Amino acid sequence: MSNPALIANSDSLREAFGKTLSSLGDEFPNVVVLDADIAGGTGVHHFRKSHPERMLQFGIAEQNMMAAAGGLAATGLIPIVTTFAVFCLRAVEQARLSIAYTRRNAKIVASHPGLDVGPDGGSAQALEDLAAFRAIPGMTVISPADPAEMSQATRAILEFEGPVYMRTGRSPSRRIFGDDHVFEIGKGQIVRDGMDVTIVACGVEVARALDAADLLAEEKISARVVNMATIKPIDDALLAKCAAETGCFVTAEDHNIHGGLGSAVAESLAQSTPCPIEFVGVRDQFGASGEPEELAQHYGLTAPFIAQAARDAIARKKKSRKKG
Repeated sequence: MSNPALIANSDSLREAFGKTLSSLGDEFPNVVVLDADIAGGTGVHHFRKSHPERMLQFGIAEQNMMAAAGGLAATGLIPIVTTFAVFCLRAVEQARLSIAYTRRNAKIVASHPGLDVGPDGGSAQALEDLAAFRAIPGMTVISPADPAEMSQATRAILEFEGPVYMRTGRSPSRRIFGDDHVFEIGKGQIVRDGMDVTIVACGVEVARALDAADLLAEEKISARVVNMATIKPIDDALLAKCAAETGCFVTAEDHNIHGGLGSAVAESLAQSTPCPIEFVGVRDQFGASGEPEELAQHYGLTAPFIAQAARDAIARKKKSRKKG
């Protein structure tokens, strides 16, 4: 376990990642960090300070950086590619061929995902990254929910053999989990139990899903909240269990509703226990300039929208059962 004291006061996922990576540097001597001239923005400035000899600067050349990671991994090193999520999209081909196709043990860690970029606007907001990297064969895709989970996930990806894409985050992140939280790649977790509807969320949307469950509880609606930090491979067994017990779903993600968490959940349930699903996310459009919370409200990602989606899913479930 990484030292929780290192991330106790961290206010963002990128800072939790950077501090944890720095603290693990001596334990994992084969880790090298690849930077595209934005170490201050991705959190790896902490690693640069503690292990400067293992920090590789590529400048604004993300494709070259991604390809080099594959070569470095071939020598037995564990390269950590760090940049903003939107810049990862320009290097998908290199991630596919140099890392995934060759089955290299490289990790891609992307900051500033989704609407979290805020004022930089739609051109800088990666709403397609989960879809792009989830579609690459052999790529594990992770989006932790809070600083404590980010710290554990950072260790987990270093111990894991194979290519990984992991989102961090720019904005202050609310602490959700206590020190007893356990993150495991490929496993979701019920963070609030309920029997009327299951809300599956990842990243920043987990906190909003918990707020939505509070809103629903005022109406005597019992909402189960699942933190699905690993989007690929998705936890099929947990989803099937939730389907059998609650009968309907809402998915919530800071991403396009196409190709990300919602699609992964729908694909899983279609093969096990088909049931009504409502999707909360950006609805097939580019973002805009604004503060992240303002944008989340504008695009329908906040707690009231999640709660309404839950009501809609429950209504569909009841209608379906009447027909049956």
